[in-house]
Amino acid sequence: MPAVKILVLTSSTGGGHDARAIAFRKWVRKLYGWEVEVRVESMLEDSSRIGRFGVALYNFIQKRAPWLHHPYYMMVECLSYLNRSKVTLGGVYYAEVIRNFRPHLVFSVHDCLNRGYFQVAREILGEENVRCATYCSEFSGGYGYSRNWIEPSVNLYISRTKTAKDFAVGRFNLDPKKIVVRGHFLIPRIYDERLSAYERHRFITERLGLRADRKIIFLATGGTGANNHLALLPTIKKYSETYQVLIVCGRNNEAFMKVRQWQKNNPDLRCHVEGYCNEMHLFMQVSDLVVTRGGTTTCSEALHFECPIVFNGFGGVMPQEKLTVKYFLQDDAAELIGKTDDFERLLMSWSRFPDRFTDLKQRFRGMRFKDRPSEVIYDLVDLAHEALPQGEIPALKIVGE
Repeated sequence: MPAVKILVLTSSTGGGHDARAIAFRKWVRKLYGWEVEVRVESMLEDSSRIGRFGVALYNFIQKRAPWLHHPYYMMVECLSYLNRSKVTLGGVYYAEVIRNFRPHLVFSVHDCLNRGYFQVAREILGEENVRCATYCSEFSGGYGYSRNWIEPSVNLYISRTKTAKDFAVGRFNLDPKKIVVRGHFLIPRIYDERLSAYERHRFITERLGLRADRKIIFLATGGTGANNHLALLPTIKKYSETYQVLIVCGRNNEAFMKVRQWQKNNPDLRCHVEGYCNEMHLFMQVSDLVVTRGGTTTCSEALHFECPIVFNGFGGVMPQEKLTVKYFLQDDAAELIGKTDDFERLLMSWSRFPDRFTDLKQRFRGMRFKDRPSEVIYDLVDLAHEALPQGEIPALKIVGE
């Protein structure tokens, strides 16, 4: 029987939170084998009908009307008052999970799964028998940094950047002794599967069917499939002598079919089209730039592989995405477009003055920071280890990195 049990709280609002939950589970398995048991719960949607509706509404807005996220965001901020000391929505289901699994650590990777959730776990298990931790994925602070991230009683608060850490301390008075900065939280294969120059050439020509002598624009999307690919493709087609396109549509079959039809009708622009895929980290390595919304997972992969970002601001930028966009724009390390004319001006400028794109890439590369995902795992497993009864504390064996 595993010595340590960890409950991970996530929700499928976008794809980033689930991606971090999966990354945590994979890293634990890689480093500790079966010594640590990890249970991942999609708590918002599985615990109540209202929560399930809220998640579906979030994803609908992200696809169809990003501007509506501003009133949605303000509504969600009210949870910080509803959940001050208990779980208001879905509390019965959550309490049952705690009683049945009896975790040594409750680990939240979602802003709406901190306040109330930690208090309930301590009430059921006893304060000495459980620890609580949060991984906050935001790049920076300001409007869009939800107060729901901050539960003052948290034992460990993991921040992606120092900028976000400083905001949590300055704006919400979180105890700085509880915070560590550990960077991105990406799955192990992203660090293991780095393409050599030869592998990159083969991947472009054989796997994607594209040309190795033309720049690749990566039109990306999150798992939910929010995108504006059809609006951008005609603009790229005007520069087909310089650019070709790699397109991912996520779990959006309608967009996938429409883009495939556009591809058939416009054979003079080289395209590779996919639906949902697990090779984003390889696509980033072969691309010259990526067009994406401000999702933290896609942007962290782009930064890791030094693939400059053009932020898709069509329909407005969601509050949560503003934090990511602001982080990169403050040092002119990325571009933001709100309509097709903006994108055309960029491509025209880079085609006439290639040094401008080279300068952008250099600034973007300068934003890269060293992240230590294995250290996050050590931090969290050690914290869970503290909650074991004194007579049951074994020496955990680390399998390897």
